[in-house]
Amino acid sequence: MAVEVRPATHFEDVRTVVGPKRPDATVCWCLSYRIPSAENVALRGTDRGDRMQELVRQDPPPGVVAYDDDEPVGWAAVHPRADTSFARNRRIPHVDDLAVWSVWCIRVRPGHRGKGISHHLLKGAVDMARSYGAPAIEGYPVDNQGSKVDLTMAYVGTRKLFEAAGFVKAADTQSVLNGFRRVLMRLELR
Repeated sequence: MAVEVRPATHFEDVRTVVGPKRPDATVCWCLSYRIPSAENVALRGTDRGDRMQELVRQDPPPGVVAYDDDEPVGWAAVHPRADTSFARNRRIPHVDDLAVWSVWCIRVRPGHRGKGISHHLLKGAVDMARSYGAPAIEGYPVDNQGSKVDLTMAYVGTRKLFEAAGFVKAADTQSVLNGFRRVLMRLELR
């Protein structure tokens, strides 16, 4: 397995990892934290994919894609926090006023899980933030203390995953997901 992580600049690859099986299905497309809430709620069916396609054409792109021998197998959403709902989130604090980046979704396709791809994705997200001059990068994983996390809620990652990538706990949050408190994990990039 030769995993490579690249910026998400090819829409078809993003669609493979986060898009629905049916093009008209209303699914997340990893937009819920990236665009304003009212817009997120209003977008239905193929409009969601169209919106993601717009984001993929922007600089910086909306995340990174992991490839195993050129097959897209994973996704991590990463962007400046100021462009996400985390800029206004009352449950997840701001540690300081730095123009940090956020990584909020890590997804590995079925059939490719359990191979360490999430570690590659998180490293790729860090590398992308660093390449754009981010002073720091944050994530908001669950602190599950080794307990199993429901697969549908595992997208935020675990504290252990972030610690393995060098992140440190910077703050507690008031956010709870799947019964587990989320923590603010941070990695200084300068």
